[in-house]
Amino acid sequence: MTFNSILEKIKTYDTIIIHRHQRPDPDAIGSQIGLREIIRTNFPEKNVLATGINEPTLSWIAEMDQVADSDYENALVIVTDTANTPRIDDERYTKGNFLIKIDHHPNEDAYGDIVHVDTTASSASEIITDFALTVGLQLSDFAASVLYNGIVGDTGRFLYPATTSKTMQIAAKLREYDFDFSAMARRMDSFPMKIAKLQGYVFDHLVVDENGAARVVLTQKVMSDFEVTEAETSAIVGTPGKIDSVESWAIFVEQSDGTYRVRLRSKTAIINGIAKRHDGGGHPLASGANSYSLEENEQIYQEIKELLAK
Repeated sequence: MTFNSILEKIKTYDTIIIHRHQRPDPDAIGSQIGLREIIRTNFPEKNVLATGINEPTLSWIAEMDQVADSDYENALVIVTDTANTPRIDDERYTKGNFLIKIDHHPNEDAYGDIVHVDTTASSASEIITDFALTVGLQLSDFAASVLYNGIVGDTGRFLYPATTSKTMQIAAKLREYDFDFSAMARRMDSFPMKIAKLQGYVFDHLVVDENGAARVVLTQKVMSDFEVTEAETSAIVGTPGKIDSVESWAIFVEQSDGTYRVRLRSKTAIINGIAKRHDGGGHPLASGANSYSLEENEQIYQEIKELLAK
């Protein structure tokens, strides 16, 4: 079993460095920090580090460690919640002695010496918890809190289709630990006034066709006017879906170089094929892509419209 192979590698190495994807979300940080804390709890003699850029909007969950180049010498590297190598935060992941991938996205980039991908899992945090429980490792209260946070984040508070009975069982197990899950839920469900105003902009400027295909464009000027960063715009990715007539949608976020990061979401129609055609990928109902012109923005929207028209 892959879990046993992963455990054996963890036992073998004195230094373990854990990576996750760029522009992290709660599941990326939850799975990364959760695994770090599990290993530290069960193997206190090991040097276990989490690397990547600190995302200010998620610093309340956890912060990264300082990792030197020398730490990678004869180290085990584990990457969580990252589908492909271009998205791995911190390019030094190749400098270790052995590489493990743990993920729940479609395994189209099977990097690593050991690959554990479970697309039936709601989140990477669910997989990490499952790993610990299966192989008999202890969890600390802090590990349980960040893993629970990751599951809640990637399931949309247990509302998304990826939520299974196993997800609920694992979440219930994590709730047995001592952490303030109510405070965590309030923190995840709250946002600053500028995000509330940006949500108003999205509702005012959302274009929706007769089949429920929707789009909105967030230009550099719009983000500047609302004083939000690109990372902060992730808070409104689910906003169009709250409208009952919206079925699938694209949020085009302009980058400083004039290209667009495209966030694709859908209630039922599978949209990751569209993402793949536009330099992206992801889950069937939640994907990301890249657009390099206004014309490509229009093309992506037309593909969503055609998908729903069928």
